[in-house]
Amino acid sequence: MPPGVTVAINKDEVVVTGPRGELRRRFNPDISITLQDNNLIVSRPSDSKMHRSLHGLTRSLLANMVEGVTNAFEKSLEIVGVGYRAEKAGDKLVIRVGYSHPVEVLPPPGVTLAVEGANRIKVTGINKEEVGEMAAKIRAIRPPDAYKGKGIRYARELVRLKAGKAGKAIGQR
Repeated sequence: MPPGVTVAINKDEVVVTGPRGELRRRFNPDISITLQDNNLIVSRPSDSKMHRSLHGLTRSLLANMVEGVTNAFEKSLEIVGVGYRAEKAGDKLVIRVGYSHPVEVLPPPGVTLAVEGANRIKVTGINKEEVGEMAAKIRAIRPPDAYKGKGIRYARELVRLKAGKAGKAIGQR
């Protein structure tokens, strides 16, 4: 456990509190979670397939909770296209991506949206699931086009472009 992080375990509910906030989650009662020597110990009752999968899931979720309350999670999105842009209006994010109207996005509590320049969006929060879901919802507004590459994509996402109809037209003489 990093310094400044406290964990409270009540039967099947775990509350992790840190410098950035508090996260709470209920886990399957078959998996036991204990705090020993400033380490979270996750153990399973048997080696059945269900208990093994729950063991790994519980360990990952707890690690993400601890990471979130100490450092927070961040996803970056890029807007590619002529005239495509994003701007902040209070808490809301206003995205203009070629529709007849601007699209407004309101983040859930615990998630913050920031705009860098006119074509970069940064989604941050302490809950990894909420940050990823918010970034996916923003990307779904205008996914990258397969022919020109225009749209909203994750930072450093590789978009493979299709050739189009030009190659087909040359072969038909």
